Amino acid sequence: MVVGAFPAAKLGVLAVKQISKPIANILKNNAKQSPFFKRYVCMPPAQLYNWIEVKTKMWGMNLGKPIAVPQLNEAMATELGANLLGEAIIFIIGAALLIVEYRKSKAEKDKLTTTLADMASQLERQENEIKFLTTKVEDLDTKWFFTKRVAAIKETLIDKKKTTDDKKLTNTGLIESAINPNVQKVSWPS
Repeated sequence: MVVGAFPAAKLGVLAVKQISKPIANILKNNAKQSPFFKRYVCMPPAQLYNWIEVKTKMWGMNLGKPIAVPQLNEAMATELGANLLGEAIIFIIGAALLIVEYRKSKAEKDKLTTTLADMASQLERQENEIKFLTTKVEDLDTKWFFTKRVAAIKETLIDKKKTTDDKKLTNTGLIESAINPNVQKVSWPS
């Protein structure tokens, strides 16, 4: 059975979310006990949440518009506000982790794109260099062929000249042998 790689980042996100719950609970308890948090941080969002909830339920059940939404008492508003604060903290930590992961994956993708672009430009440069070197090799090959051909023609001409000189010498030798019988006879080349 093949098991895929378990992404450690997702496990880290889950761990941070689990750690954020006790942090949120500590903040909730401190908010319940502090008069400042109770009055200005917990109660106003709780009363707003209660007002929106009652209006939505009345509209959803088609019961008409409520004239006045009763406010929550201090204990209920503090409890609801502390819960909202805890949930908001958990949400903010989770959203921050998602943003960090998104930026990290985007940076990796950008790095990969840059690397691929660099490799493509390097490949293009190498292809151009290969074309240049191929033409140089073809030029050198052509020069070498013509140099060898010229050398072969020179050698042929030298051989012909030598043969012609040898014939002259042979002819001269025949003439001399005819004139002077003591000179060694040279046979005529065929």
